[in-house]
Amino acid sequence: MSESTTYDAVIIGAGVIGCAIALDLARRGLRTLNVDRGPAPGHGSTSWSAAIIRPYYSTTDGTALAFEAHFAWQNWEEYLGYRPESALHYHEIGCLVLEAAENRKLAGTRSIMREVGVPFTNVATSDLPEWLPGADLRQFSPARRIDDPQFGETAGDPITGAMFCPTGGYISDPQLATAQIAGAVEHAGGHFRFNDTVLAIHQSAGRITGLTCEKSGLIHTPIIINAAGPASRWVNELAGAHHPDQISTRPMRQEVATVPMPQAPQGPSLRYVLTDADCGIYMRPEQSGHLLIGSLEPACDTLEYLDSEDYETSLTEQWTNQVWRAALRFPSLGIPNIAQGFAALYDVSEDWIPVYDRSDIEGYFTAIGTSGNQFKNAPLVGQLMGHLIESVANGADHDRSPLQFRLPATGRAIDLAAFSRLRPINRASSFSVLG
Repeated sequence: MSESTTYDAVIIGAGVIGCAIALDLARRGLRTLNVDRGPAPGHGSTSWSAAIIRPYYSTTDGTALAFEAHFAWQNWEEYLGYRPESALHYHEIGCLVLEAAENRKLAGTRSIMREVGVPFTNVATSDLPEWLPGADLRQFSPARRIDDPQFGETAGDPITGAMFCPTGGYISDPQLATAQIAGAVEHAGGHFRFNDTVLAIHQSAGRITGLTCEKSGLIHTPIIINAAGPASRWVNELAGAHHPDQISTRPMRQEVATVPMPQAPQGPSLRYVLTDADCGIYMRPEQSGHLLIGSLEPACDTLEYLDSEDYETSLTEQWTNQVWRAALRFPSLGIPNIAQGFAALYDVSEDWIPVYDRSDIEGYFTAIGTSGNQFKNAPLVGQLMGHLIESVANGADHDRSPLQFRLPATGRAIDLAAFSRLRPINRASSFSVLG
Protein backbone atom coordinates (compact mmCIF):
# COMPACT_ATOMS: atom_id res chain seq x y z
CA MET A 1 0.00 0.00 0.00
CA SER A 2 1.46 3.38 -1.03
CA GLU A 3 2.18 6.08 1.54
CA SER A 4 -0.08 9.12 1.66
CA THR A 5 1.12 12.35 0.06
CA THR A 6 -1.30 14.63 1.95
CA TYR A 7 -1.17 15.60 5.64
CA ASP A 8 -2.69 18.31 7.81
CA ALA A 9 0.72 19.17 9.27
CA VAL A 10 4.31 18.10 8.59
CA ILE A 11 6.95 18.45 11.28
CA ILE A 12 10.54 18.61 10.03
CA GLY A 13 12.50 16.76 12.70
CA ALA A 14 11.78 13.81 14.97
CA GLY A 15 13.80 14.83 18.00
CA VAL A 16 12.16 15.28 21.37
CA ILE A 17 10.68 18.67 20.39
CA GLY A 18 9.39 17.52 16.99
CA CYS A 19 7.80 14.40 18.45
CA ALA A 20 6.15 16.35 21.27
CA ILE A 21 4.65 18.79 18.76
CA ALA A 22 3.37 15.92 16.63
CA LEU A 23 1.76 14.32 19.68
CA ASP A 24 -0.21 17.42 20.60
CA LEU A 25 -1.31 18.09 17.02
CA ALA A 26 -2.38 14.47 16.54
CA ARG A 27 -4.41 14.68 19.75
CA ARG A 28 -6.09 17.78 18.32
CA GLY A 29 -7.23 15.66 15.37
CA LEU A 30 -4.64 16.61 12.76
CA ARG A 31 -3.11 14.05 10.44
CA THR A 32 0.60 14.54 11.11
CA LEU A 33 3.88 13.45 9.55
CA ASN A 34 7.38 13.80 10.98
CA VAL A 35 10.19 13.75 8.41
CA ASP A 36 13.73 13.18 9.70
CA ARG A 37 17.11 12.46 8.15
CA GLY A 38 17.97 10.06 10.97
CA PRO A 39 17.07 6.38 11.26
CA ALA A 40 14.70 6.67 14.25
CA PRO A 41 13.23 9.17 16.74
CA GLY A 42 15.74 11.11 18.83
CA HIS A 43 18.85 10.13 16.86
CA GLY A 44 19.97 13.71 16.22
CA SER A 45 20.99 16.32 18.78
CA THR A 46 18.42 14.94 21.25
CA SER A 47 20.54 11.83 21.71
CA TRP A 48 23.41 14.02 22.96
CA SER A 49 21.36 15.95 25.50
CA ALA A 50 22.48 15.95 29.12
CA ALA A 51 18.73 15.55 29.76
CA ILE A 52 18.78 17.61 32.94
CA ILE A 53 15.40 18.55 34.40
CA ARG A 54 15.62 21.87 36.27
CA PRO A 55 13.21 24.73 36.96
CA TYR A 56 15.53 27.76 36.99
CA TYR A 57 15.90 30.01 33.95
CA SER A 58 16.78 33.69 33.59
CA THR A 59 13.23 34.70 32.64
CA THR A 60 9.88 34.31 34.38
CA ASP A 61 8.17 32.63 31.43
CA GLY A 62 11.08 30.25 30.89
CA THR A 63 11.06 29.28 34.56
CA ALA A 64 7.29 28.77 34.59
CA LEU A 65 7.49 26.53 31.52
CA ALA A 66 10.30 24.43 33.00
CA PHE A 67 8.59 24.03 36.37
CA GLU A 68 5.40 22.88 34.61
CA ALA A 69 7.33 20.37 32.48
CA HIS A 70 8.61 18.68 35.64
CA PHE A 71 5.09 17.32 36.28
CA ALA A 72 4.99 15.67 32.85
CA TRP A 73 8.25 13.82 33.56
CA GLN A 74 7.00 12.92 37.01
CA ASN A 75 3.78 11.48 35.53
CA TRP A 76 5.31 10.09 32.38
CA GLU A 77 2.82 7.38 31.49
CA GLU A 78 -0.06 9.78 32.03
CA TYR A 79 1.56 12.18 29.58
CA LEU A 80 2.18 9.42 27.04
CA GLY A 81 -1.29 7.96 27.36
CA TYR A 82 0.03 4.39 27.24
CA ARG A 83 2.42 2.12 29.11
CA PRO A 84 5.64 1.55 27.14
CA GLU A 85 7.51 -1.75 27.32
CA SER A 86 10.67 -0.18 28.76
CA ALA A 87 10.54 1.97 31.88
CA LEU A 88 11.96 5.47 31.60
CA HIS A 89 13.77 6.49 34.75
CA TYR A 90 13.42 10.08 35.89
CA HIS A 91 16.11 10.45 38.55
CA GLU A 92 14.39 13.09 40.68
CA ILE A 93 17.43 13.91 42.80
CA GLY A 94 17.03 17.69 42.87
CA CYS A 95 19.34 20.50 41.77
CA LEU A 96 21.90 22.40 43.82
CA VAL A 97 22.86 25.86 42.52
CA LEU A 98 25.92 27.57 44.00
CA GLU A 99 25.98 31.31 44.54
CA ALA A 100 28.62 33.17 42.56
CA ALA A 101 29.48 36.66 41.41
CA GLU A 102 28.53 35.51 37.89
CA ASN A 103 24.92 34.82 38.92
CA ARG A 104 24.64 37.81 41.31
CA LYS A 105 24.47 35.38 44.21
CA LEU A 106 21.17 34.09 42.79
CA ALA A 107 19.23 37.20 43.78
CA GLY A 108 17.40 37.40 40.45
CA THR A 109 16.92 33.63 40.25
CA ARG A 110 15.36 33.43 43.70
CA SER A 111 13.06 36.35 42.89
CA ILE A 112 11.76 34.63 39.74
CA MET A 113 11.37 31.31 41.56
CA ARG A 114 9.26 32.97 44.25
CA GLU A 115 7.13 34.71 41.63
CA VAL A 116 6.46 31.46 39.78
CA GLY A 117 5.97 29.43 42.96
CA VAL A 118 8.87 27.02 42.47
CA PRO A 119 9.87 25.41 45.77
CA PHE A 120 13.48 25.83 46.86
CA THR A 121 15.57 25.76 50.02
CA ASN A 122 18.41 28.12 50.86
CA VAL A 123 21.63 26.36 51.86
CA ALA A 124 24.01 28.22 54.18
CA THR A 125 27.76 28.25 53.66
CA SER A 126 28.23 26.30 56.90
CA ASP A 127 25.96 23.50 55.61
CA LEU A 128 27.55 23.09 52.18
CA PRO A 129 30.12 20.46 53.29
CA GLU A 130 27.21 18.12 54.11
CA TRP A 131 25.70 18.68 50.67
CA LEU A 132 29.00 18.30 48.78
CA PRO A 133 31.24 15.95 50.77
CA GLY A 134 34.88 16.17 49.77
CA ALA A 135 34.41 19.42 47.83
CA ASP A 136 36.73 22.41 47.96
CA LEU A 137 34.18 25.13 48.72
CA ARG A 138 36.41 28.13 48.14
CA GLN A 139 35.65 30.64 45.39
CA PHE A 140 37.72 30.31 42.20
CA SER A 141 35.87 32.80 40.00
CA PRO A 142 36.22 34.10 37.45
CA ALA A 143 36.47 30.80 35.60
CA ARG A 144 39.76 30.51 33.72
CA ARG A 145 41.40 28.32 31.09
CA ILE A 146 44.06 25.97 32.36
CA ASP A 147 46.75 27.83 30.40
CA ASP A 148 45.97 30.99 32.39
CA PRO A 149 48.75 31.55 34.98
CA GLN A 150 46.01 32.36 37.52
CA PHE A 151 44.07 29.14 36.95
CA GLY A 152 43.16 27.60 40.29
CA GLU A 153 44.09 30.64 42.33
CA THR A 154 41.74 31.65 45.12
CA ALA A 155 41.66 34.30 47.80
CA GLY A 156 40.28 31.62 50.09
CA ASP A 157 36.82 33.16 50.45
CA PRO A 158 34.15 30.46 50.75
CA ILE A 159 31.16 30.01 48.45
CA THR A 160 28.57 32.27 50.05
CA GLY A 161 25.65 29.83 49.90
CA ALA A 162 23.45 27.87 47.54
CA MET A 163 19.88 27.08 46.57
CA PHE A 164 18.40 23.58 46.39
CA CYS A 165 15.47 22.84 44.08
CA PRO A 166 13.76 19.50 44.78
CA THR A 167 11.77 19.50 41.52
CA GLY A 168 14.61 18.44 39.28
CA GLY A 169 17.07 15.75 38.29
CA TYR A 170 17.78 14.05 34.99
CA ILE A 171 16.47 11.51 32.50
CA SER A 172 18.62 8.44 32.13
CA ASP A 173 18.02 7.97 28.39
CA PRO A 174 16.90 10.94 26.25
CA GLN A 175 16.71 8.81 23.13
CA LEU A 176 14.37 6.35 24.84
CA ALA A 177 12.19 9.21 26.06
CA THR A 178 11.86 10.47 22.49
CA ALA A 179 11.08 7.01 21.15
CA GLN A 180 8.30 6.68 23.71
CA ILE A 181 6.81 10.05 22.71
CA ALA A 182 6.97 8.85 19.10
CA GLY A 183 5.10 5.73 20.21
CA ALA A 184 2.40 7.96 21.68
CA VAL A 185 2.27 9.87 18.36
CA GLU A 186 1.62 6.62 16.51
CA HIS A 187 -1.05 5.63 19.05
CA ALA A 188 -2.70 9.00 18.27
CA GLY A 189 -2.57 8.34 14.52
CA GLY A 190 0.59 10.25 13.57
CA HIS A 191 3.13 9.08 11.00
CA PHE A 192 6.92 9.12 10.54
CA ARG A 193 9.34 8.90 7.64
CA PHE A 194 13.00 8.41 8.47
CA ASN A 195 16.20 8.50 6.43
CA ASP A 196 14.61 11.20 4.30
CA THR A 197 15.80 14.74 3.58
CA VAL A 198 13.73 17.83 2.85
CA LEU A 199 14.83 19.33 -0.46
CA ALA A 200 12.30 22.14 -0.95
CA ILE A 201 9.43 23.89 0.81
CA HIS A 202 6.62 25.14 -1.39
CA GLN A 203 4.27 28.08 -1.03
CA SER A 204 1.78 29.97 -3.13
CA ALA A 205 0.57 33.51 -2.51
CA GLY A 206 2.42 33.60 0.80
CA ARG A 207 0.92 30.31 2.07
CA ILE A 208 2.54 26.93 2.62
CA THR A 209 1.40 24.27 0.13
CA GLY A 210 3.82 21.42 0.75
CA LEU A 211 7.40 20.17 0.57
CA THR A 212 9.54 17.88 -1.52
CA CYS A 213 11.68 15.18 0.11
CA GLU A 214 14.52 13.18 -1.37
CA LYS A 215 12.80 9.79 -0.93
CA SER A 216 9.13 10.66 -0.44
CA GLY A 217 8.83 13.19 -3.24
CA LEU A 218 6.09 15.81 -3.13
CA ILE A 219 4.02 15.98 0.06
CA HIS A 220 0.99 18.26 0.26
CA THR A 221 0.30 20.11 3.51
CA PRO A 222 -0.92 23.56 4.59
CA ILE A 223 1.21 23.54 7.78
CA ILE A 224 4.93 22.94 8.24
CA ILE A 225 6.75 23.15 11.58
CA ASN A 226 10.52 23.56 11.60
CA ALA A 227 11.84 21.50 14.53
CA ALA A 228 15.06 20.54 12.78
CA GLY A 229 17.51 21.30 15.59
CA PRO A 230 20.96 22.33 14.33
CA ALA A 231 19.64 22.25 10.73
CA SER A 232 16.85 24.72 11.52
CA ARG A 233 18.66 27.72 10.02
CA TRP A 234 18.90 26.03 6.61
CA VAL A 235 15.31 24.79 6.77
CA ASN A 236 14.26 28.41 7.32
CA GLU A 237 16.32 29.39 4.28
CA LEU A 238 14.54 26.70 2.21
CA ALA A 239 11.24 28.24 3.25
CA GLY A 240 12.41 31.80 2.64
CA ALA A 241 11.73 32.52 6.32
CA HIS A 242 15.22 33.65 7.36
CA HIS A 243 15.25 37.40 8.07
CA PRO A 244 18.33 39.16 9.47
CA ASP A 245 16.22 41.54 11.57
CA GLN A 246 14.52 38.68 13.44
CA ILE A 247 15.83 36.31 16.11
CA SER A 248 17.70 33.52 14.35
CA THR A 249 19.65 30.43 15.28
CA ARG A 250 22.85 28.70 14.29
CA PRO A 251 24.67 25.56 15.36
CA MET A 252 27.23 25.63 18.14
CA ARG A 253 29.66 22.84 18.91
CA GLN A 254 29.70 21.69 22.54
CA GLU A 255 31.57 19.06 24.52
CA VAL A 256 30.37 17.10 27.52
CA ALA A 257 32.83 15.10 29.61
CA THR A 258 32.24 11.83 31.41
CA VAL A 259 34.64 10.90 34.24
CA PRO A 260 34.56 8.55 37.23
CA MET A 261 32.53 9.95 40.12
CA PRO A 262 34.80 11.35 42.86
CA GLN A 263 34.30 9.65 46.20
CA ALA A 264 34.28 10.87 49.80
CA PRO A 265 34.14 8.77 52.98
CA GLN A 266 30.37 9.35 52.99
CA GLY A 267 30.01 8.03 49.43
CA PRO A 268 29.72 9.81 46.06
CA SER A 269 30.78 13.45 46.21
CA LEU A 270 27.82 14.56 44.09
CA ARG A 271 24.27 13.34 44.64
CA TYR A 272 22.44 16.14 42.82
CA VAL A 273 22.53 18.11 39.61
CA LEU A 274 25.07 20.86 40.36
CA THR A 275 25.17 24.28 38.71
CA ASP A 276 28.54 25.81 39.55
CA ALA A 277 28.85 29.26 37.97
CA ASP A 278 31.92 29.92 40.12
CA CYS A 279 33.84 27.28 38.14
CA GLY A 280 31.85 27.81 34.92
CA ILE A 281 30.46 24.27 34.72
CA TYR A 282 27.46 22.11 35.44
CA MET A 283 27.66 18.52 36.64
CA ARG A 284 25.33 15.63 37.30
CA PRO A 285 25.66 12.01 38.35
CA GLU A 286 25.76 9.59 35.44
CA GLN A 287 24.92 5.91 35.50
CA SER A 288 27.55 3.29 36.39
CA GLY A 289 29.34 5.52 38.90
CA HIS A 290 30.29 8.37 36.60
CA LEU A 291 30.03 12.14 36.54
CA LEU A 292 28.90 14.21 33.57
CA ILE A 293 30.47 17.70 33.14
CA GLY A 294 29.29 20.44 30.78
CA SER A 295 30.16 24.10 30.28
CA LEU A 296 28.18 27.16 31.38
CA GLU A 297 29.90 29.18 28.65
CA PRO A 298 32.02 31.38 30.95
CA ALA A 299 33.75 34.39 29.43
CA CYS A 300 37.08 32.54 29.18
CA ASP A 301 35.69 29.93 26.77
CA THR A 302 35.43 30.69 23.05
CA LEU A 303 31.99 29.77 21.71
CA GLU A 304 32.41 27.61 18.62
CA TYR A 305 29.65 28.69 16.22
CA LEU A 306 29.58 26.90 12.88
CA ASP A 307 28.34 27.75 9.39
CA SER A 308 27.52 24.14 8.56
CA GLU A 309 26.59 20.92 10.29
CA ASP A 310 30.05 19.45 9.74
CA TYR A 311 31.95 19.46 13.01
CA GLU A 312 34.84 17.80 14.80
CA THR A 313 33.50 14.86 16.80
CA SER A 314 36.74 14.18 18.67
CA LEU A 315 37.13 15.65 22.13
CA THR A 316 39.57 18.55 22.43
CA GLU A 317 41.20 20.81 25.00
CA GLN A 318 37.71 22.06 25.86
CA TRP A 319 37.09 18.67 27.47
CA THR A 320 40.30 19.10 29.45
CA ASN A 321 39.35 22.57 30.63
CA GLN A 322 35.91 21.46 31.82
CA VAL A 323 37.34 18.46 33.68
CA TRP A 324 40.10 20.48 35.34
CA ARG A 325 37.57 23.08 36.49
CA ALA A 326 35.53 20.24 37.99
CA ALA A 327 38.69 19.03 39.74
CA LEU A 328 39.03 22.43 41.42
CA ARG A 329 35.68 21.78 43.07
CA PHE A 330 36.31 18.08 43.72
CA PRO A 331 40.05 17.53 44.37
CA SER A 332 39.61 13.75 44.53
CA LEU A 333 38.29 13.66 40.98
CA GLY A 334 40.40 11.31 38.91
CA ILE A 335 41.26 12.69 35.46
CA PRO A 336 41.44 9.77 33.02
CA ASN A 337 44.24 9.49 30.45
CA ILE A 338 41.72 8.97 27.66
CA ALA A 339 38.98 11.56 27.20
CA GLN A 340 35.46 10.16 27.41
CA GLY A 341 32.23 11.95 26.66
CA PHE A 342 30.88 13.44 23.47
CA ALA A 343 30.92 16.43 21.17
CA ALA A 344 27.64 17.55 19.65
CA LEU A 345 25.86 20.42 17.96
CA TYR A 346 23.37 22.62 19.76
CA ASP A 347 20.93 24.92 17.96
CA VAL A 348 21.09 28.25 19.78
CA SER A 349 19.62 31.70 19.30
CA GLU A 350 21.35 35.02 19.96
CA ASP A 351 20.10 35.04 23.56
CA TRP A 352 19.85 31.26 24.11
CA ILE A 353 16.05 31.58 24.38
CA PRO A 354 14.11 29.45 21.85
CA VAL A 355 11.80 30.68 19.11
CA TYR A 356 8.34 29.14 19.38
CA ASP A 357 6.44 31.15 16.81
CA ARG A 358 4.66 31.53 13.52
CA SER A 359 6.50 33.14 10.62
CA ASP A 360 5.84 35.70 7.90
CA ILE A 361 4.66 32.80 5.74
CA GLU A 362 1.12 31.58 6.40
CA GLY A 363 1.25 28.01 7.70
CA TYR A 364 4.98 27.97 8.50
CA PHE A 365 5.93 27.69 12.19
CA THR A 366 9.22 27.30 14.06
CA ALA A 367 10.32 25.55 17.25
CA ILE A 368 14.01 26.32 17.03
CA GLY A 369 16.95 27.42 19.18
CA THR A 370 16.04 24.55 21.50
CA SER A 371 19.24 22.52 21.83
CA GLY A 372 21.09 22.47 25.10
CA ASN A 373 18.36 23.69 27.42
CA GLN A 374 14.90 22.76 26.13
CA PHE A 375 14.87 18.95 26.35
CA LYS A 376 13.25 19.24 29.76
CA ASN A 377 10.47 21.43 28.38
CA ALA A 378 9.52 19.25 25.42
CA PRO A 379 6.18 17.89 26.74
CA LEU A 380 4.95 21.43 27.36
CA VAL A 381 6.49 22.83 24.17
CA GLY A 382 4.35 20.36 22.23
CA GLN A 383 1.21 21.70 23.89
CA LEU A 384 2.35 25.33 23.54
CA MET A 385 2.99 24.90 19.83
CA GLY A 386 -0.31 23.07 19.35
CA HIS A 387 -2.14 25.98 20.98
CA LEU A 388 -0.23 28.48 18.84
CA ILE A 389 -0.79 26.62 15.56
CA GLU A 390 -4.49 26.03 16.18
CA SER A 391 -5.07 29.64 17.30
CA VAL A 392 -3.28 31.13 14.28
CA ALA A 393 -5.14 28.76 11.94
CA ASN A 394 -8.39 30.05 13.46
CA GLY A 395 -7.45 33.64 12.73
CA ALA A 396 -5.50 34.85 15.77
CA ASP A 397 -3.00 37.63 14.95
CA HIS A 398 -0.17 36.46 17.17
CA ASP A 399 2.22 39.15 15.93
CA ARG A 400 -0.06 42.05 16.87
CA SER A 401 -1.71 40.47 19.93
CA PRO A 402 0.62 37.79 21.32
CA LEU A 403 -1.12 34.70 22.61
CA GLN A 404 -1.15 33.51 26.18
CA PHE A 405 -0.70 29.83 27.04
CA ARG A 406 -2.19 28.51 30.26
CA LEU A 407 -0.08 25.84 31.92
CA PRO A 408 -2.29 22.86 32.76
CA ALA A 409 -0.86 21.85 36.17
CA THR A 410 -0.06 25.21 37.78
CA GLY A 411 -2.73 27.23 35.97
CA ARG A 412 -0.27 30.04 35.30
CA ALA A 413 -0.49 31.86 31.94
CA ILE A 414 2.74 32.54 30.07
CA ASP A 415 3.14 35.21 27.41
CA LEU A 416 4.22 33.63 24.13
CA ALA A 417 5.73 36.97 23.09
CA ALA A 418 8.69 35.83 25.21
CA PHE A 419 9.46 33.25 22.49
CA SER A 420 8.64 35.42 19.46
CA ARG A 421 10.94 35.77 16.47
CA LEU A 422 10.17 39.50 16.60
CA ARG A 423 11.37 40.04 20.17
CA PRO A 424 14.47 42.08 20.89
CA ILE A 425 17.43 40.13 22.23
CA ASN A 426 16.60 39.47 25.88
CA ARG A 427 19.34 41.16 27.90
CA ALA A 428 18.08 39.42 31.05
CA SER A 429 19.23 36.09 29.61
CA SER A 430 22.19 34.23 31.08
CA PHE A 431 23.52 33.96 27.49
CA SER A 432 24.45 30.40 28.33
CA VAL A 433 23.00 26.91 28.38
CA LEU A 434 21.06 28.01 31.47
CA GLY A 435 18.78 30.03 29.20
